Amino acid sequence: MARRAKASGLTAGTHSRKARLVVGISGASGVIYGVRLLELLKGSMIETHLVMTRNAELTLAYETDRKVKQVRALADCNYDSDDMAADISSGSFLTLGMIVAPCSVKALAEIASGVTGTLLSRAADVTLKERRPLVLLVRETPLHAGHLKNMLAVTEMGGVIAPPVPAFYARPTSVAAMVDYTLIRALDLFGIHLDGYPRWGNGGRRRPRASDASN
Repeated sequence: MARRAKASGLTAGTHSRKARLVVGISGASGVIYGVRLLELLKGSMIETHLVMTRNAELTLAYETDRKVKQVRALADCNYDSDDMAADISSGSFLTLGMIVAPCSVKALAEIASGVTGTLLSRAADVTLKERRPLVLLVRETPLHAGHLKNMLAVTEMGGVIAPPVPAFYARPTSVAAMVDYTLIRALDLFGIHLDGYPRWGNGGRRRPRASDASN
């Protein structure tokens, strides 16, 4: 069941319909980030527009037991990765922005260069030119200079590079909990807040005492 989602910062003209969020899933390892994101937003006030690359479909088969049609069913709207005339390829199609989860270094390079060979990179390029939030969960390690330069280029254009790094202060007890926490923090960047998850300072986590630390 999806958590309740609240979106803030919407203009008056968007209240008559759901706020749209473009979700891209590339072929990087970590496809569960994109799948779980769609699950969290399913049935919420956020309308999801999904584009999966062909490599993402292959990764889905390697890393999960999900079928492509099952993942597509989680989204409100779906687009083929080669449909360059899709709604999300135009800046006049109003959205809250776009998140790519996970984002491969190939997709990162296309976005950084502006050479948009798929609908995913085209939609990301549109998001940047319209000055809307673009969040890339870049999934790669270690990184060479080319990767870092591409990250810098996207950052300078207004995008946010948000590698899926787990937060251990929440004391996660499973991989699923780490995935969820990464995604709720990414959604915060769009003004989309999910209820029911621990946050720093919410719930008053006990401050460690000096005696708690080992020598």
